[in-house]
Amino acid sequence: MADFDAIYEEGEENEEQIPDSFVSLVPDPIVIRGAGNMTIFGLSNRFECDFPNGLVSRVAPEEYKATIMRANSVLKKTLPVNVKWLFCGCVCCCCTLGCSLWPVICLSKRTQHSINKLLEWENSRLYHKLGLHWRLTKQRCDSSSMMEYVLQVEFIPKIPIYKPD
Repeated sequence: MADFDAIYEEGEENEEQIPDSFVSLVPDPIVIRGAGNMTIFGLSNRFECDFPNGLVSRVAPEEYKATIMRANSVLKKTLPVNVKWLFCGCVCCCCTLGCSLWPVICLSKRTQHSINKLLEWENSRLYHKLGLHWRLTKQRCDSSSMMEYVLQVEFIPKIPIYKPD
């Protein structure tokens, strides 16, 4: 009869199945922080345009800058509207029991969605071919416990093809 109460460690089995020749090291993702002077719900009004050292020889600086400029143009179009709605929502917050802030939250989600769509297009057009993947993620700020949205450039690991002899 099988021992149903026994506890087995899965880590030992998995380590034996993967040979060392299949393990590939992937560099840490590159984080592009917001560099603007205004942040609404963790989304800054622009991202840094400085070319990171980790992308040297992986992508052209012009392509990188074009992607950042496209993301910044989306932010430039949407965030002023968000600020106006935030101001109106804060003024009317007591009368509406907080319901006047819902438009700002919805507009912020729409801005995030627009940036995600832009990054999906950029990934399919160029970056996946170069072994990179861009995404918008939440990350804890260095100086406080608040969260902010950052652009993260991840390296896609190359999967080796095993050919038996």
